[in-house]
Amino acid sequence: MNFKKDDIVIYPQHGACKVKGVKKLEFPGGGKKEEYLILETVINEMTLRVPTAKLDEVGVRPPVNPDELEDLVAVLSKADPRVPSNWSRRFKNHQEKLKSGDVYQVAEVVRNLAARNRDASLSAAERTMYERARVNLISEIAPALKVSTEEAEKFLNAALEKGVLKPAKAAKKKAEAPKKAKADDDEDDE
Repeated sequence: MNFKKDDIVIYPQHGACKVKGVKKLEFPGGGKKEEYLILETVINEMTLRVPTAKLDEVGVRPPVNPDELEDLVAVLSKADPRVPSNWSRRFKNHQEKLKSGDVYQVAEVVRNLAARNRDASLSAAERTMYERARVNLISEIAPALKVSTEEAEKFLNAALEKGVLKPAKAAKKKAEAPKKAKADDDEDDE
């Protein structure tokens, strides 16, 4: 793929990046000059140099387009019954999905960890993974919708609330109902 200056691309481990240009560079140790795509991450303004010959291998790709966001919402809102209960298997599975750079697999990780966080607290490693996956997904949603990071985060939260986070609210209301009924009963006793 040919990317030009100021294009937004997705780098699997770092989320959205802005193309700063293409340069031929020769690294210490000699050898021939190689062409590199110079990227600046949108999130923490880090500069990356990726050999243009290895863009596909590394997984650099354009962000999702607005039409694909509907599919993304479907992934985010549908629970996955195949998530391993064993922590190490689950963590490894999620790491592999994040490394793939595929937006739908990143969305699966966000969805699975959001649901797990709803039901039980995440370990420190899973919490870090969840936050990083969310940031990467938000950085991809923002250019697709042409909105700010804050608006993209609202979009992500709304998608999660359509499905995996919805039961938590219903469960909370059910848990509060007996307390309210008991409080009403206590008032009647007075």
